Parts: sequence; structure tokens; C-alpha cells
Amino acid sequence: MDTEKFRLLLEEERARKLALLPALRADIASANAARHNSNVDDEHDPEGATIAFELSQASALLDQSRSGLAEVDAALERIGAGTYGICAVCGEQIAEGRLEARPWTPFCIRHTGGRA
Repeated sequence: MDTEKFRLLLEEERARKLALLPALRADIASANAARHNSNVDDEHDPEGATIAFELSQASALLDQSRSGLAEVDAALERIGAGTYGICAVCGEQIAEGRLEARPWTPFCIRHTGGRA
């Protein structure tokens, strides 16, 4: 397996995720500012529900991005440790096609268990 190819893919993905974080933080700050700068009753004002939804959505995206970044970082650590491409459950080689689709995965297709 060409580990260097996967290191490059992971580093590119890491850069994309890092670039996305400031924009998500700005979205959260903007939604918070809109919420605090208005006399909105979230339960009874249609605009209040929109602000609450935008804040909730931006927060969820930020959490997903942080989680994805942690998965990428863990995969890069596995490359450094020489354990990249080995299933964390069964210890068998992860298919290269699976790693091409999800280079950060620590699981073979059999042990995905709802994870990808």
C-alpha cells in the first residue's frame, strides 16, 4: 500500500477542514449577534425560529468539522505509528478502495458498525 498517497489525501482533507472552521465560527457569532441584537421571542416570532435554527445548524456543522478533523489527525498518527490501514477491531488489512473513499477510517468494511 502506498501510505504516502494516503498521507497526502489526509493532509489535504485536514487543510480543508481547518479552513472551514473559521467560517463556521463566524456563522455562529453572526447568529448570536442577531439573536442578542433583537427583541425576538424565539417561541412566538417567526424570525426568532429562523435565528435559532441557523445557530443550531452552524453549531452542529462546527461539531461535525471538529470531529472530522480529529478522525483525520488520528489517521495521520496511525501512519506515523505504522498501523495505518489495519482494522482497529480485527487487525486485518483495510481494503485500499475503502481507504481511497474514506482515508481516515480505522475500520474494515466488516467492522464499520455504523461508522464510516
